[in-house]
Amino acid sequence: MGKTSFLLRILEYVNRSGYHTVSLNLQEQVDRAILSDLNRFLRWLCANVSRQLQLEPRLDEYWDEDIGSKVSCSLYLRNYVLEQIDSPLVLALDEVHQIFEHPQVAKEFLPLLRSWYEDAKRQPIWQKLRLIVVHSTEVYVPLQLNQSPFNVGLPIQLTCFSLDQVQQLAQRFELNWTDDEEARLLMDIVGGHPALVHLTLYHLSRGEVTLNQLLQNASTPKGIYYHHMQRHWATLQAQPELASALSIVMNATQPVKLEPVVAYKLSSMGLIKLDNNLATPSCRLYRQYFQPKCEISVR
Repeated sequence: MGKTSFLLRILEYVNRSGYHTVSLNLQEQVDRAILSDLNRFLRWLCANVSRQLQLEPRLDEYWDEDIGSKVSCSLYLRNYVLEQIDSPLVLALDEVHQIFEHPQVAKEFLPLLRSWYEDAKRQPIWQKLRLIVVHSTEVYVPLQLNQSPFNVGLPIQLTCFSLDQVQQLAQRFELNWTDDEEARLLMDIVGGHPALVHLTLYHLSRGEVTLNQLLQNASTPKGIYYHHMQRHWATLQAQPELASALSIVMNATQPVKLEPVVAYKLSSMGLIKLDNNLATPSCRLYRQYFQPKCEISVR
C-alpha cells in the first residue's frame, strides 16, 4: 500500500540533495528468464546502473567466471561505478519480492546486498552506496540472520490510514465532511486501506456518486473496488491453502490462529489483521466479498 509512491518521494528528495540515483523495478523492467539466472540478473543489474548513470557499460572487463558472478558484480560496482562518481549513489530496488519466486537466486542475491552494507563498515568506497529495498512480503526463502538485508538499516512498514488521516485527505479532496461520521463509515468498510480510501475520495470528489451509494455496491461487480478484489481472488485461486485459511477467518466469530507462514501471506496481502498471532478480517469489504467465494472454493 503506497510503497512506490513513498519511494518516488524519497528519490525526489535525494535528487534535490545532489545524490546520484538509480531506480530499478524488478516487476516491470526485468525479464523472468533473467530473474531466474543469477549471472544474467547481476549483469542486468550492473548494466542498468551504468546506463542510468550515463557510464559506458564495461561488464566484460570485470566479469570473471573463475571468481563467480557475485564477486564480479561487487568488483564492478566498487572499482568502476563508485570510483567514477563524486557523490553518493542511491540504488533503489522496487518490487524485490519478485525475486522470492526464484529461491536459488534469492539465496545468493539477498546476502549480496547485505554484504555491501557490511563492507561499508570497513571500506570507505562502499559508503558511497545507499540501498533502498522495497518489497511487499516477508522473504519466504530461508536466510541466516546475518545474511538477510531486511534486518539491518532502517526498516519502514507502511500502515493503514487512521481516522484523522482519512479526514485530512477528504479535506484535500475538498469534500464537505463536517464531522467524523463519513470517515467512520468509510473506515468501517475499507479499514483505512490507503489505495481504497484514495479511490473512494477520488470518486466522491467527482460528484458521480454519494458515499451511501458507493458503500451499498461496495462488494458487487458495480462497485469501484471490484477489480482490486478480483486481483486478490486470482491469487487465492492459485494458492488453495490461502483460500481455505481465509475462509476460516471470514466465517469465524472470534479471532483465529493460523499456521504462521499462511497467516503472514494473508496479512501481507492486506486481507487479515494479526494481533498476537490471531487473525481477523482486515475490513468489512473483504468479509462481504470473500466469505461466499471462499466457501464455494473450499467445497
